[in-house]
Amino acid sequence: MGKVVMYSSVSVDGFVADEDDQPGPLFDWLTGGDVPLDESGALKVSQASYDHTRSYWDRIGVTVVGRHVFDMTDGWDGKPPGGIDHVVVVTHRPAPEGWDPEAPFHFVDGVEAAVAKAQELAGDRLVEVAAGDVGGQVLAAGLVDEVRMDVVPVVFGSGKRYFGSVDAQHLLEDPEVIQGDRVLHLSYRVRRRPDRTAVTPGVVAASEGHL
Repeated sequence: MGKVVMYSSVSVDGFVADEDDQPGPLFDWLTGGDVPLDESGALKVSQASYDHTRSYWDRIGVTVVGRHVFDMTDGWDGKPPGGIDHVVVVTHRPAPEGWDPEAPFHFVDGVEAAVAKAQELAGDRLVEVAAGDVGGQVLAAGLVDEVRMDVVPVVFGSGKRYFGSVDAQHLLEDPEVIQGDRVLHLSYRVRRRPDRTAVTPGVVAASEGHL
């Protein structure tokens, strides 16, 4: 099965939207370059961002989102965004009244079941999980293989957190870093088994002295 990737553009202080669900300048990097990112020509990025983003997009088979995002976008009018084959919606509610049953959207109760359905649909392609509350739940469940973020040089101060309500420690591997124009692309593999190497009290005390 394809790996599960948690992804979003994010502010330097870790928010994917403000308190009113507005992304502000988080997606400005997608229109600030001179290399077309897709056939529409509406998205233009730097060459570095193109090389990083286009190869990633081409590997995505299914996107997992929460019902809140689905409702905000009006379900993308039944057409998965970005040319994705399928969208899995994590929700306790059924599809909206009048929803086209032939649309490639799947309404699933619970993140574990949603990821399982997404991996079934994706085959060996990537499953992308939108960062935020649902992404944080998938990470907390130990189902995320990689954390990807496009860090934009803005500080929100408050808003919707990239990791949602995650309140436990999760170790990540060293990042892969790509510098774009007005964006820093970061990719971290999730460390499945925490490093159990003992840390001496002296090392802990020295570290805390710099906090």
